[in-house]
Amino acid sequence: MEFFKIRRDIPFMRHALVFNIISLVTFLAAVYFLGTQGLHLSVEFTGGTVMEVTYPQPAQVEQVRGTVAALGFSDVQVQNFGTARDIIIRLPAQKGVSSAQQSEKVLAALRAGDPAVSLKRTEFVGPQVGEELATDGLKALAMVVVGIMLYLAVRFEWKFAVAAIIANLHDVVIILGFFAFFQWEFSLSVLAAVLAVLGYSVNESVVIFDRIRENFRRYRKMTTMQIIDNAITSTISRTIITHGCTQAMVLSMLLFGGATLHYFALALTIGILFGIYSSVFVAAAIAMWLGIKREDLVKGERKRGENDPADPNAGAVV
Repeated sequence: MEFFKIRRDIPFMRHALVFNIISLVTFLAAVYFLGTQGLHLSVEFTGGTVMEVTYPQPAQVEQVRGTVAALGFSDVQVQNFGTARDIIIRLPAQKGVSSAQQSEKVLAALRAGDPAVSLKRTEFVGPQVGEELATDGLKALAMVVVGIMLYLAVRFEWKFAVAAIIANLHDVVIILGFFAFFQWEFSLSVLAAVLAVLGYSVNESVVIFDRIRENFRRYRKMTTMQIIDNAITSTISRTIITHGCTQAMVLSMLLFGGATLHYFALALTIGILFGIYSSVFVAAAIAMWLGIKREDLVKGERKRGENDPADPNAGAVV
């Protein structure tokens, strides 16, 4: 399906060096902010108090959030849990204040607004549990990276695998860099968004890599740069349709999903935008710098020499 078709190849790779320098500077800036400011971790990672309260009628989440925030608690997570009447509240740990004192203070403030509020449960999440979650999250990230590398190395060629992983890590580090620079809260939902971006970004790279492989078979007289430009140009319509629909859905969550989905949708928004960019100007460009050529992808075919007849389709767009 195509909304439009570009008749002439866009010379993306002509400007690859400039965009790679921009990517490198952005990547290093993200690493700098991660190293100097670090991530602003949520209760799941740092530990704190978890409360579950029930209202006799559907609860007003924003009102509850405002009541709890007025007590001086920063970075409070308030969301529906199960039904519209059940609310779960996550409070960050405070020095010199016990979990019981925190829950009693919050419950008193909530009952001042509605005496019918009842406490279903309260528990303390220790820093050790948060450390285990962080470790498990890093393991999941590492397993995804290794799986992607093995998949691309088997399906294509090791140069493409290296290029795709660099592009994917580029996206992940930049997302984390945004969260470190603005000190946005990094929670388990944001970690899930980062893992989703890894898979989403590599999908776009695979589409372009697959078209590059087809072009090497079809256009024998085109240079590697021309092959890559043709592959990217011929998949632009598909990219706009796919990413446009996905981005519209994510933006709807960002704008109308409330505080619970805000940072999750924000991480996906950043990841999708940089995923498109990295597939073209990072993954494809790095594959070109690594010296990808026809012989790497078209195995078993006889190499054609300089005396081969010119390809009648050279310069055409698939």
